[in-house]
Amino acid sequence: MRFTARATLVGSLCWLAGMTSPRAEMIRIAIGAQDTTINCAAGGLMIRELDLLRRYLPHDGKYKDATYDIQWKNFTTGAPITNEMVAGKLDIGVMADFPGALNGMAFKKAGKSSRFITVLSGSVNGSGNGVVVPIASPVQSLRELKGKTISVPFASTAHGMLLRAIANLGWDPERDVKIIAQAPEVAGSALLSGQIDAHADFAPFAELFPARGFARKILDGAQVGVPTFHGALVDLSYAEKYPEIVVAYIRAVIDANRLLADEPEKYSELIAKITGVDAPVVYLFLGPLGLQTRDLTWKKEYRQDIATSVETLRFLKRADPGFDAETFIDDRFVRAAFKASGLDYETQLADHAPSTLSAKEDTAVNASRSAELWLEGESRVRHFASTDAALATLAEFEAQGKKIRAAYVQDYRNGIKLFADRGWYVAQPSGQIDAFLSKSDAEAFAANYGGQVEGLGGVLLSKAGPAQNPR
Repeated sequence: MRFTARATLVGSLCWLAGMTSPRAEMIRIAIGAQDTTINCAAGGLMIRELDLLRRYLPHDGKYKDATYDIQWKNFTTGAPITNEMVAGKLDIGVMADFPGALNGMAFKKAGKSSRFITVLSGSVNGSGNGVVVPIASPVQSLRELKGKTISVPFASTAHGMLLRAIANLGWDPERDVKIIAQAPEVAGSALLSGQIDAHADFAPFAELFPARGFARKILDGAQVGVPTFHGALVDLSYAEKYPEIVVAYIRAVIDANRLLADEPEKYSELIAKITGVDAPVVYLFLGPLGLQTRDLTWKKEYRQDIATSVETLRFLKRADPGFDAETFIDDRFVRAAFKASGLDYETQLADHAPSTLSAKEDTAVNASRSAELWLEGESRVRHFASTDAALATLAEFEAQGKKIRAAYVQDYRNGIKLFADRGWYVAQPSGQIDAFLSKSDAEAFAANYGGQVEGLGGVLLSKAGPAQNPR
């Protein structure tokens, strides 16, 4: 009896102690990634594969005895990430502007809130989305697709881009063109079999399909001129409970971006290994002077992009009329992450320059005329100050039987990176060569400044003289 009373007393004291001192807490961090949407890599794949998040997770204060359960789930689009976030199965998710706006509205409808916390990559002029046609199609521009069938992943950023491009032509999207819903994995087969006249998609498919040789890009989002980005969102209730964890996540994103800047070829290979997306395609997006920047700051263009996405959703009758696009963006966490990482957020916010040709050297290269060559068997891409120099070297390498893994040029008009074999060129009498995505742009340039419009093959055949040394 005496033993039982003593045991009861000890148990009571232990229970009281538990009430007055913090217990070890297992904190879930559930993140929804999009591996094949390669411009989300710094917010998902890179952090997961390199285990970057753990180095920044807090272990002091209220987190002194905490342990972490980091869960990763991979998706091909943003919509299922939103479904799982609203259901409480994910805490953080990565997706583009258009589905991100839908995420905020879905949370609001459920009586909850989510917030866009950081940009991962984007383009203030809209590059990254695109429209492709079958490789044998005679179509050279969107205007030629009137009355035709265009497929697109519905509720994606590419869907928003397509609707805006159609509006710019003065078309009615319900009468002047047939738009059907189609995921990229289905669209590839549909393009090959001629079941569709064109396909609009987000990164990397408007580049991957042409790289695989069965499609040709006729429109880049930069020609539409509406900003686009992919970013990360968080369940607001989670962020308010664990703000330090949200900051830790963004610090991991900052680390991933540093690695991509320092060794873009190495990490393009890593992303290719995980996703199956060809490394040269990954480099086209995430390498220097790529289709999109890896800027994490909330540029005014990205804030406007969310507002435009909401307006487009209203046009589609899918928007909540009371949704506030401005408060949906919450920059507190990214600002705190910049400060903790020793970075100046305001300086980066004001900087609109594209990624440099090298993170380790100052290259005073005119981005509109630079070019790059990636040779088979070489771990680093060769950079050239001009299209002329790169193509002269390319012609020489081909004559020597060297295998070129990829050649890149910059579109002179829109400032976007292209695979060299997918561009059109104007060779001026002076010898200067400028590249263009659109044949019509090349023809207009030649009409104004002189020169001959040719494909890559024609330019290489006409190339003569010694190649210039790469930078």
